[in-house]
Amino acid sequence: MSKIENAIHELHRINSMQEGAGRLKKADPLLKFLVTIIYIITVVSFDNTDAVGELAMILYPLCMFIIGELSVGLCIKRIGYIIPFVCLVGIFNPPGAMVTLILKGIFTITAAYILIITTGIEDICAALARLHMPKIIVTLVLLIYRYITVLLEEVNQTVQAYLLRAPGQKGIAFRAWGPLTGQILLRSMDRASAVYESMCLRGCRGTFIYKNTVHMRLKDIALLAAFCGIMVLLRYVHVFEIVGDFII
Repeated sequence: MSKIENAIHELHRINSMQEGAGRLKKADPLLKFLVTIIYIITVVSFDNTDAVGELAMILYPLCMFIIGELSVGLCIKRIGYIIPFVCLVGIFNPPGAMVTLILKGIFTITAAYILIITTGIEDICAALARLHMPKIIVTLVLLIYRYITVLLEEVNQTVQAYLLRAPGQKGIAFRAWGPLTGQILLRSMDRASAVYESMCLRGCRGTFIYKNTVHMRLKDIALLAAFCGIMVLLRYVHVFEIVGDFII
């Protein structure tokens, strides 16, 4: 299986995992989106020398993995490609700041991964619409995500056609990259034009109707307020230092 086919398989696997994310799947998408944003803001608000305080933010992803019955190993495998870039950003700083910056990057990426793996793209876009985000932005987010798979399939078909016409050759010759890129661009434009015409024929006027448009319940608001309180506590109280002093 080629790398492109693996990427397509992974996208389909993520979509299937969104249907079985335990109790997190049943939570309000807007609640999950706001919780993720608040958590990321709290993570990046720490001073670059406060590595101990930053480390306490690991409690959120650990709790989400337990509640959502998510695989920690699978998460490490999928975000493992990004970790070297995060380390590259922090490695040019003093030791204390380096550790804090790396933790910030890892926690932020993990929070985004948890949101994506437990919430479908339609639910995320519905949450954005409920926050009164511009309709054009919400539509772009939905279409970009949906047609990543389509674009990858076009690339895979083009590459396979090239390899079938070049038996015995390993990889794609350097001189063929230009024509192949142009061919992929033309095929993508043709596909986009066909999809646009079919959407217009079906009455699309640039907006989508999302199934999840209910308002947040009182329970959801209470959970959000409690989470904000916990984030404030973790931000200004060094939990690990207190626990360490108590144990010692």
